[in-house]
Amino acid sequence: MAVFTEVSEQQARELLSQLSMGEFVSLTGISSGIENTNYFLTTTQGEYVLTLFERLTREQLPFYLHLMKHLAEQGIAVPAPQANTAGEILLSVADKPAAVVNRLAGSSQMEPKPAHCHAMGQTLAQMHLAASSYEQRQANLRGLSWWNATVPHLLPFLSPFQVQTLQHELAFQNHVQTTAAFTALPTGAVHADAFRNNVMFVDDQLSGVFDFYFAGVDTWLFDLGVCLNDWCIDLSTGAFEPSRFIAMLQGYESVRPLGLAERELFNPMLRAAALRFWISRLWDLHLPREASLLQAHDPEHFERVLLQRLHDPVTL
Repeated sequence: MAVFTEVSEQQARELLSQLSMGEFVSLTGISSGIENTNYFLTTTQGEYVLTLFERLTREQLPFYLHLMKHLAEQGIAVPAPQANTAGEILLSVADKPAAVVNRLAGSSQMEPKPAHCHAMGQTLAQMHLAASSYEQRQANLRGLSWWNATVPHLLPFLSPFQVQTLQHELAFQNHVQTTAAFTALPTGAVHADAFRNNVMFVDDQLSGVFDFYFAGVDTWLFDLGVCLNDWCIDLSTGAFEPSRFIAMLQGYESVRPLGLAERELFNPMLRAAALRFWISRLWDLHLPREASLLQAHDPEHFERVLLQRLHDPVTL
């Protein structure tokens, strides 16, 4: 993620003295992303990722870290948090809460083919089922409550059309969550940010999913919508590319078929997934924090995606 907090070599060496991960070799800041400070940490025993948490609190963090640990123990390919000599996976670096996880092998497929989308659909469903036995509960911190609290701060920066679109969609999503169909949707701990850049492949085989720090308890359908809206679209228009869309949906349903309520609310939850990232990108663009390597994402991308879901709704 963006580097908000500088970590020195000495601080990295002090951290490693608490961990059984070998001796320090190198530390390199990662420029992508907008939430936490991330570094690639290389030691004599391997490759790791050091994360310093800039917004999440020590009270919130056990949910994310133990979710990753739980999924890894269930056989899902995710980074496993490394424990110190006291058995703790929530650490401290530069007076910030921190964690160290193993670095996944492979690289992200930024131009995914149908086979990649099918594999991601399967893995997402496997993650949902594996997380159903995870007992810790924490709401999706970028869910409806956050949307309602954040949108008023964004309106002064938007055009009249954008204001109208945003307010209309927010009202619609507030209504959706009062319906019986929404109450019937299966829920659990979800990734909520499994974009193509947060998934790794080795020789076209999915090798892992990472960056769980937007995870929370939400509907499984919302999580699927997040993936479909990123993996399966034409980036210039936001429209679905049929072969990738079908491949991901078939991959998911080969593990966990969608229920009746999920089919009824399929397009509304695609809209919800687009709205969530339009709001957060507007927030990061217009009300940013300082960071030495900050790269804000383009909010107009998810505005286009949302408009596509409004004008060309998908039904199952």
